[in-house]
Amino acid sequence: MKLLFELSGENPTLPFAELDCIGKIIDRRLQVAVVESPDPELAHRLAMTRVVSEYLGECEPNIPAFRKLLRDLAIETSLSFAGRAKKVHGGCLMRNPSSQREFERLIGTMISGPVSLDNPRVEYRAVLSEDRCYFGKVLFTIDRGIYNVRNPGKRDFFHPGVMMPRMARTLINLTCSHANDIMLDPFCGTGGILIEGELLGLHVMGSDFDPMMISGCRQNVTTPDLMLADATHLPFGNHSIDAVVTDFPYGQSVCIKKTDTMANLYADTVDEIQRVLKTGHRAVVVTHEDISGIILPHMTILQQHEQRVHKSLTRRILVLTHG
Repeated sequence: MKLLFELSGENPTLPFAELDCIGKIIDRRLQVAVVESPDPELAHRLAMTRVVSEYLGECEPNIPAFRKLLRDLAIETSLSFAGRAKKVHGGCLMRNPSSQREFERLIGTMISGPVSLDNPRVEYRAVLSEDRCYFGKVLFTIDRGIYNVRNPGKRDFFHPGVMMPRMARTLINLTCSHANDIMLDPFCGTGGILIEGELLGLHVMGSDFDPMMISGCRQNVTTPDLMLADATHLPFGNHSIDAVVTDFPYGQSVCIKKTDTMANLYADTVDEIQRVLKTGHRAVVVTHEDISGIILPHMTILQQHEQRVHKSLTRRILVLTHG
């Protein structure tokens, strides 16, 4: 089924990258993607998508072309409906703000059925981005506010510098993992990544070298599969893990072996991830410096993304595989 996605603008690449977990992108523009997906319900797991629609068609972003598209579609409905038009920054409507109302007016007049702007049963949307106008029937919107409910500050155990839930969910989606897959976080900290994995139905496992973190993590997550372990010597068999998602430690307050340097820790951990990860599966690691030179002798880098946290801190997100 062809689906139309309206994406958040919080990152230029991550919203597109996480769509891999639900289908194949066949067209894209700024904050918009068309995806061939076997099951629209899979899209509920997405963290950086706002609206999911059934794709109905597309045209040039002008009124005559849109009128022709609606005429060719000849949509009839017995359900009350509303028509909405959205302009993406950089789309043609930026040059003509009044035309947004005209796109909506065309939807209301050229679709045969009862119009209800206040309480519609169905919503049709025209999304204008760059050189295209995409048209779809809304299947559902994603409530991004649910991530605020899981804000780290509301957990029983809190530690500064933790990852926010929406980013943790996005990282898991980058692995393309499925329900009941085994996901490991070898630097689990307070358990934020594990919490999002549990909500997706994954069998989550976490380890950390810091006893305080394991003790605190047990207060936040329901999984019993937490263990005190060195990420460079993981207690798992070869190729036994479906997905690895982790935020590599950094800074002076990190609990590591005295004999370790950060470079050695990263290299030995990536070597262990390669060992325990199933062949052809994905690991997603987050760092705060460029460690591609450390990773490449061990694993293949499929994707690289960046997320600016604040002026002096930029996350580097690497999607890895092997075999």
